[in-house]
Amino acid sequence: MSQFPYLSVLTFLPLIAALALIFVPAEKKNSIRYTALGVVIIQVLITVVMWMNFNFSLAGINDINGYQFIEKFDWIVLTGIPLIGTFKIEYFLGLDGLSMPMVILSSIIAFIAVISSWNIEDSTHKPNSSKGYFILLMILNTGTLGVFLALDFFMFYIFWELVLLPMYFLIGIWGGPRREYAAIKFFIYTLAGSVLILLAIIGLYLSAYESPEFKVHTFNMLNMMDAANFKPDSVMSVLNPGNFRFLAFLGLFIGFAIKIPLFPFHTWLPDAHVEAPTPISVVLAGVLLKMGGYAILRIIYPIFPEQVQEWMWWIACLGMINIVYGAYCALGQKDFKKLIAYSSVSHMGFVVLGIAALAKGGSTLGLTGGVLQMFNHGTVTAMLFLIVGVIYERTHKRGLDDFGGLSVQMPMYTGIVTLAFFAAFGLPGLSSFVSELMIFIGAFSTESIRTLTIISAIGIVMGAVYMLRALQKIFLGKPREEYNDLKDLTLREYIMFVPLAIIVIIFGIYPTPMLEIMNSSMTTLLDAVMK
Repeated sequence: MSQFPYLSVLTFLPLIAALALIFVPAEKKNSIRYTALGVVIIQVLITVVMWMNFNFSLAGINDINGYQFIEKFDWIVLTGIPLIGTFKIEYFLGLDGLSMPMVILSSIIAFIAVISSWNIEDSTHKPNSSKGYFILLMILNTGTLGVFLALDFFMFYIFWELVLLPMYFLIGIWGGPRREYAAIKFFIYTLAGSVLILLAIIGLYLSAYESPEFKVHTFNMLNMMDAANFKPDSVMSVLNPGNFRFLAFLGLFIGFAIKIPLFPFHTWLPDAHVEAPTPISVVLAGVLLKMGGYAILRIIYPIFPEQVQEWMWWIACLGMINIVYGAYCALGQKDFKKLIAYSSVSHMGFVVLGIAALAKGGSTLGLTGGVLQMFNHGTVTAMLFLIVGVIYERTHKRGLDDFGGLSVQMPMYTGIVTLAFFAAFGLPGLSSFVSELMIFIGAFSTESIRTLTIISAIGIVMGAVYMLRALQKIFLGKPREEYNDLKDLTLREYIMFVPLAIIVIIFGIYPTPMLEIMNSSMTTLLDAVMK
């Protein structure tokens, strides 16, 4: 076990900051801003330290000895409960090759979100509102990190639900004209999925023991990954012919698919993105969508391997629909932000296609590409939503037909946009190309989903079309006189864009550091599913 509680500090520092900010007067705006900034900088530094001390050879997934920086102790223990006996919940945090990339992504996006929120009162026209905004942003930060680090299902669910409330208020209070509608739609979709997840958790808990010898019910995910730990006559036992494993698998999959979001559960996303303030769109697309893909790999794949194998083609099919349908919808948009929102639907389809590329004795290229795509999409889509925010703050317009020739007035901004657009549709040399290439090689190598993979390639072409079309309409052509006084990027905006641009370029040229983190865990995950 780790001597210093890196994971607890990383996770709960923002929550402590949020509690502290309650006692800061709303008029002290700089104190509030710099407190939030200090917290996310510390998070980034802790993440860097963990990355530097990360053991690439350890695998994690279903073996506690493969996890690093472990923090584990009994949290809630009640004895003598009828029918259950001992009720126990563990405080259990751990890091492996699946969660490490998501933690790195979360820390980066949290930093970018705080920087881009610096003038939130001016951009949303809500005086003296930054206190509540930053408190909710810090709580959201704790929730997202907790999801990626929790290895006790009860803790995981608490963090999963913790994300819901701050996001609801951040959209509903600081969002656009239809913010209440978008916030309620987001809340209802996510809550419906959460109910299904909770029912599956209860069924798993009542069926699983800590071990065949130690008959205490458990929320420990790692214990649930071993079929020998389930009571033979329980509803989740593979030995019980009347088991409910498929229903639990389906409930969890739908709950996590809503967060991705997968077709047909995707309709909340465009509304939430369009109405959310720019920094919240960055967090939503950069981190929250990844929670669904991560949860499928962390929970569903190793706990329900037989159902995953049986429904692999359908999972890949949903990924293919996301890719093509999302790209088609993006192609028809005239609102810049809605175009980026539908592009996220399309690109998360690549993630699902990659993680569905499973075959006994096969390679881990698809799985690894899917996880890498989650990281790469998080950084690229953060740039894309920041790009929309920059132009909207200056003009209060988002229509593609409202602009033209902006490259003359804003050359540096145009350069950043060009880099982000080219990365989004997978230009070689930029980060998304590597992950999409791995996904397509892995998926094409899996015979059962080869046809779906070929169809999915249409999404790459359509992605280039809608991105280049937006670039042409907004930045090329004759400059409009009404925008002659537009200022190029400010120092704060450079601080937002430059780290993301560096990541997109470096991991496009040299993705090995990130791939080394994932490799052992992805191999173990494939073995666990295809055993």
